Amino acid sequence: MPILSRRHFSASLGASLLLAPYLRLLEKPARAATTGKAKRLLLFCTMGTNPDLWKPSGGDSSVTFSSMNQPLSTVKQNVVLIDGLVSGNPGDNHGAPDGITGLGFNGGNATISVDQFVADKLKAAGTVTPLPSLILGANATVGGGRTFFWRGGNNLTPISSPLSAFTTAFGAGVPAATGSTGSTTSAVSAQLKRRKSILDLIKGEITTLEGRVGAAEKAKLELHLTSLKQVEDRLSQAMSSSTSTGTTTTPKPSAACSKPATPSDSTTNILTANQLHMDIIVSAFACDITRVAAIEFGSDQSMPVDLPDLGLQGDEHGGFIHSGSVDNFKSLVKFEQWLAGRFVDIITKLKAIPEADGSGSLFDNTIIAWCRDMGDAVNHNQKNMNFVLAGGAGGYLKTSAGGRYIHTDGSDPGARHERVLLSLIDAMGITSFNGFGDATLAGKTPLSGIAA
Repeated sequence: MPILSRRHFSASLGASLLLAPYLRLLEKPARAATTGKAKRLLLFCTMGTNPDLWKPSGGDSSVTFSSMNQPLSTVKQNVVLIDGLVSGNPGDNHGAPDGITGLGFNGGNATISVDQFVADKLKAAGTVTPLPSLILGANATVGGGRTFFWRGGNNLTPISSPLSAFTTAFGAGVPAATGSTGSTTSAVSAQLKRRKSILDLIKGEITTLEGRVGAAEKAKLELHLTSLKQVEDRLSQAMSSSTSTGTTTTPKPSAACSKPATPSDSTTNILTANQLHMDIIVSAFACDITRVAAIEFGSDQSMPVDLPDLGLQGDEHGGFIHSGSVDNFKSLVKFEQWLAGRFVDIITKLKAIPEADGSGSLFDNTIIAWCRDMGDAVNHNQKNMNFVLAGGAGGYLKTSAGGRYIHTDGSDPGARHERVLLSLIDAMGITSFNGFGDATLAGKTPLSGIAA
């Protein structure tokens, strides 16, 4: 077999975009909302925590933040903290789908996470964007764990590689709004086909390259192929969505829409990669490439932490949570503070980008939810699920200048965490909850106190 040359790769648009970090391997080893609705949904997904340390104080118009969530105080006028809720299966722990599906393992093929449910409903209502959803998370299956995201009873794997995520969202350029519904759908379909063509080319190039490198470099390429498979799954779903008929909503990129810098794909630090993922999500929102996005930190089994500037190194699950009593959970508190800071970062960035139609900022029309797989991670149960909600949400979310804190008594069987998920659906203007969560949930209504 002839040796694959660097020039051969450089001649390929797809390879120059996706394989640039790997070229050196050739040279040497290496309910309807009544007050408004949001346009977008963003999920910020992390492990469960120590609820006693997370718990703030205050009430409907003022919050005293705990040390663990103190960074949120800088945006207190924009956030609602919620705790004390139980899942439908409070004894569930690692790997249970409940977190953002509202349904445990007994859901079978009916299990769908709130992000996918909302994406499907938007499509059915005629909102056609280049990607129905953008689900990201570096090494979100680390430790062999499951992710938050489900569809048809199948666990979905987020796109792990920042470079693959970038190419999925921006590989065909940024969308331009068109004047007619038909041309919009056609343009979206053409974009997806171009992305698929690039993807097919790159997969072939990687397969060829694998035969010319050593074992260590081959392992890196295999990881990249895994990310590309995740991209392929998303594109297949998107191409199906682009063929929908009926009245469609024309994508409206913000004036601030621009193709972000191509990210490096060489980082092994999950937290660094996820910060790149968050920037990609913000840019994808600005360009109206998607209306539904999520970022996941770690899996239900492990979250390797490497933050030397904070003196934090270890594993969130095995070290900070289950060995946390050794240092009185100081490491867990510091890591939760870091996560809260990243939640604030997203708010700040969305506030800085104007809407295309002049209706405020992206933040003003987005509902953001910090979600967890468990409530009490120390004791491995879902008896004290907590959330942080933020965003203007088109006027849906009730906020206060001093912040808001909703505590619900977990002894009430009706105080189900699924009701917060129903509030997210409600905030997006979706009027029917049929097909989501537990069909036996009494009342099947959003959580009281969230909507304005």
